[in-house]
Amino acid sequence: MENIEEKVEQSLKPFVSVIMPVFNEGNFIETSLGALLWQTYPSDKMEIIIADGLSTDSTREKIEELKSKTLIPIQIVDNPKKIAPSGLNAAIKAAKGEMIVRVDGHCEVDKDYVKNCVRHLLTNEAEGVGGPIETIGETTTAQAIALAMSSKFGVGGSAFRTINDRSMFVDTVAFPGYTKKIIEKVGLFNEELVRNQDDEYNYRIRKMGGKILLSPDIRSRYYSRSSFKSLWRQYFQYGYWKVRVLQLHPRQMSVRQFIPFLFVVSIIITSIFSIFTVFGRLSLLLVMVSYLIANLMAAILTAKSKILLIPLLSISFAILHLSYGLGFLFGLFAFRRNWGKSQKNNFSTSGL
Repeated sequence: MENIEEKVEQSLKPFVSVIMPVFNEGNFIETSLGALLWQTYPSDKMEIIIADGLSTDSTREKIEELKSKTLIPIQIVDNPKKIAPSGLNAAIKAAKGEMIVRVDGHCEVDKDYVKNCVRHLLTNEAEGVGGPIETIGETTTAQAIALAMSSKFGVGGSAFRTINDRSMFVDTVAFPGYTKKIIEKVGLFNEELVRNQDDEYNYRIRKMGGKILLSPDIRSRYYSRSSFKSLWRQYFQYGYWKVRVLQLHPRQMSVRQFIPFLFVVSIIITSIFSIFTVFGRLSLLLVMVSYLIANLMAAILTAKSKILLIPLLSISFAILHLSYGLGFLFGLFAFRRNWGKSQKNNFSTSGL
């Protein structure tokens, strides 16, 4: 009798498409894709679609190796634009699932990730669900970067990075699960946005009355950048493309997202005035000393007993704030003619 009930319950489970945009993830694809192959969700109710940006390393070969070791269908679709939103759109168009879970080629999801995403979506409590990210660093520098990216001083009030002990409705989540119904309603991802496409997409869902749920039982691990150079490039791009999101959706922005920009502008302005006036030099000194004290205190509190990480944490915080602020400043100049312009993309999902 229990056997029959289990079969009936399993037959009622929705089919899920897990989509993953990747590019040159040869060193990590076995971990990220491997985590999906060990999901507790029924394998005959899943498919995995990998949008590959024409990788030049061993990514595809390793995917083919893993394909031969699982019953879960794995499909590779080409992503010639090599950016996340175009990859996501290509995968969505190929997806057959009633629900779609988006993961990353550089993350490792918990074994119950798909099951818990589906469970929350079936309750109709939200149109999009995700969970907290545990950011992991594999080297000493990467550990400092990971701690900085999980700190409120480092990334502000980004809930999925800083809150892991309670459920709550939020502005956005990483690696979310969606119903196909909400995707058909909201449309595809904006391929104009090289970065911040998840934030913009979740805002469109909320603008239509939908909700985004952060739940502590939907867990994943993200492996942070391993160098300060790559961290700088990542957050510079976040700040740069945030300007375009601001232009498209002014209400999507929160006060915390302007603070790095204002910090950078205050340094520039006081630096200019410091050339000509004593007041300018004092103002610059006040800005810099205030930030250095706050930075050092945050590094000490974040490092806790790991004293050797304090200098690296302090550098990580400075990079997060300065690169994002400068990126935002450059974005204001680059997109200066785009104020009032609508999206370039056609978000239609006809034919899905």
